[in-house]
Amino acid sequence: MARTEPDPNGCPVDVVLKQISGPWTTHILWLLRTHGILRFGELRRLLPDISPKMLTDRLKRLEADGLVARDYQPTIPPTVTYCLTKRGVQLKAMLDALGDVALRWRAEDGKAVAQNRGSAKAARQASSAIGSKTPRASSSAISLPSATPK
Repeated sequence: MARTEPDPNGCPVDVVLKQISGPWTTHILWLLRTHGILRFGELRRLLPDISPKMLTDRLKRLEADGLVARDYQPTIPPTVTYCLTKRGVQLKAMLDALGDVALRWRAEDGKAVAQNRGSAKAARQASSAIGSKTPRASSSAISLPSATPK
């Protein structure tokens, strides 16, 4: 995989974020960090919504970036396992910190959604209370004149 050289004057965090961004990438890293060495089939079971092609692509990319090691044993059937490299293990503190922020934001967003639901419910109740006091006209009872000349 061709990678562009990082800008020496750019933000150094961008390089790391580009390596771990993409669909499923952080989830795969998290699984390897929490479960240790995993076979391809085990990763598939832990990620039931990922296609085999996508999982293979993500693992190859992480391996090319030096974050994941692939070990092939020529047994029958062949045994292929994946684990974090030393470089991948170094992401632990950063991923833990991002995980803490994600959980905090999820809780805050959940509270905001609950508050919005509560205010929307109050608005519906107020609307229905007002609506019950004023009669509604039936569409069949009103005859509007035609806008086209006869």
